[in-house]
Amino acid sequence: MQTVAFQTLGCKVNHYETEAIWKLFSDEGYTRVDFEEEADVYIINTCTVTNTGDKKSRQVIRRAIRTNPEAVICVTGCYAQTSPADILAIPGVDLVIGTQDRDKLLDYINQYHEERQPLNLVKNIMKTRKFENLAVENFSDRTRATLKIQEGCNNFCTFCIIPWARGLMRSRDPQDVINQAQKLIDSGYHEIVLTGIHTGGYGEDLEEYSLAKLLVDLDAKLKGDVRIRISSIEATQISDEVIKLLARSDKFVKHLHVPLQSGSQTVLKRMKRKYTMEQFADRIKALQTAIPDIAITSDVIVGFPAETEAEFLETYNFIVENRFTELHVFPYSKRTGTPAAIMTEQLPEEIKNIRVHKLIELSNQLAKEYASKFEGQIVNVIPEEVSKEEGSENCLVGYSDNYLKVIFNASYDSIGKILKVKITKSGYPLNEGEVVNS
Repeated sequence: MQTVAFQTLGCKVNHYETEAIWKLFSDEGYTRVDFEEEADVYIINTCTVTNTGDKKSRQVIRRAIRTNPEAVICVTGCYAQTSPADILAIPGVDLVIGTQDRDKLLDYINQYHEERQPLNLVKNIMKTRKFENLAVENFSDRTRATLKIQEGCNNFCTFCIIPWARGLMRSRDPQDVINQAQKLIDSGYHEIVLTGIHTGGYGEDLEEYSLAKLLVDLDAKLKGDVRIRISSIEATQISDEVIKLLARSDKFVKHLHVPLQSGSQTVLKRMKRKYTMEQFADRIKALQTAIPDIAITSDVIVGFPAETEAEFLETYNFIVENRFTELHVFPYSKRTGTPAAIMTEQLPEEIKNIRVHKLIELSNQLAKEYASKFEGQIVNVIPEEVSKEEGSENCLVGYSDNYLKVIFNASYDSIGKILKVKITKSGYPLNEGEVVNS
């Protein structure tokens, strides 16, 4: 029996694609083994969002080659797409496939067995206009299903390499999205996360269709007890139609992740972000007015080239004024091949670190304040795992629909189900709760 091992670096989209590739191998009778074990085939799904991502990808590739020099080593993902020659220069790599044509991976492995020559299968991603339709019906993580609805990005922000790794916007066929979502519900999933490279841009390449229309169709057509989460959406894509749906639907969670990156108009201009601070604030206010308890999380990059103390304070104050729930804070990291990497006035790491810590402190404070509003309230929670906290081995941990992390006593067979939980003690990162029998 043939064995295959996977290692995935990077984002949710990569993890979705790894599960889809595993389904192809599973259908052909392969057995999946741990990446540290000896396998016949190793699939390394790489990340290239930072230079560190490239380095980690190379380390993982070499580790697989050392574990079994006789195995077929297949490298896919974003780093494979942007730097196939660098990967093929590593002795022992057999296939490099990039971010398309993964549905043909087993054919390519057969081709390699016949020819016994390393294969570079990477094509020009910028010419690709078709969505790579990789379906997944079961995930290794049984509690939450991811559904990829979109690929590529047209934005070309100055700090980002991803359009060159993923190509331009392509949307999945709407009916295919609906069918796939229903299959996931029928398989027992109670949460589906809609994801993509630029998820909120879904539909921009389709005729008379949009993300809002897809959400309306999912709300109307899906049958079963499910909640739907959008992995990320740009402020400019939060239309009035989207807000109205989120406010009235019981299928969509009361949580949105809206990337800010900077709260300074001048920094946004250097980043080539496609919105103004006024536009962003208007959409946040509209959301909070329509859905008062909504959780709004965000990404922020600090220490972008030439960022002054005044510009950083603009970001800090914007976050305070707009009451974000929680932040993912990143120090700016030079990405070779992007315009920002060759900008003058790169900031010292020391300044970046000070600013990162200030925003993390702010994020912790905002998260605690948000959670405190729910003390004594009942929320819907899907437990995901047994607690790893010392002294709470009999407890489960999961997330409410508005993304509060809650720990509570419940039996192991509750994992993956929607439970009503009363928040008995709010906090961050964990809230304490107790199951309410409805």
